[in-house]
Amino acid sequence: MNKTIDYYLSLISPWSHLGHQRLLDIANRNNADIRIWPLDFSIVFPSTGGTPLPKRSAERKAYRFQELRRWSDYLDISLTIEPKYFPVSDKLAATMLVNLRDQDNDAALVFAGACLQACWEEDRDISNKDTLIQIAQENKLDAEKLLENGEHCLEVILSDSQSAVRHGIFGAPSYRVNEEIFWGQDRLEFLDRELQK
Repeated sequence: MNKTIDYYLSLISPWSHLGHQRLLDIANRNNADIRIWPLDFSIVFPSTGGTPLPKRSAERKAYRFQELRRWSDYLDISLTIEPKYFPVSDKLAATMLVNLRDQDNDAALVFAGACLQACWEEDRDISNKDTLIQIAQENKLDAEKLLENGEHCLEVILSDSQSAVRHGIFGAPSYRVNEEIFWGQDRLEFLDRELQK
């Protein structure tokens, strides 16, 4: 029986971008399944003591830029440190992802990666409906179908976010196997070790 990784992310998180493909590779190598959960961090942060990026101190913001450069260089993953369209809302993209994961989980993982890449490598606005339609079409997905039931999907994301907090999730990306939580793409090696047990 395959192990399951619960993958909690924000579609506008550079850390989610840096970890996304590596997570998929680890899951594939360990014959693990991934359940993807786009969260609403306006729910998660206030519930867990987190501070949204715009409200963080100048020192923390400056250090974040240093770390993003270091990790991008170290991993040899392309990353625009200050993308043109950031911060923006990822709610519409997340609703599309929720619709898609119910139809085809593998396609949902690909779509999530494409949204992250669009934001952090391609300077595209993933809060824009037309941009998201283009991303869906580029991945051979029925964009109009993914745009259906938006209000229902927002309710699902709210419920998923509250459930994630109850499971101890407080940041993105986070990965959960059984009761073990791994916060941050820099914990993927530990996730890999857990899956090999």
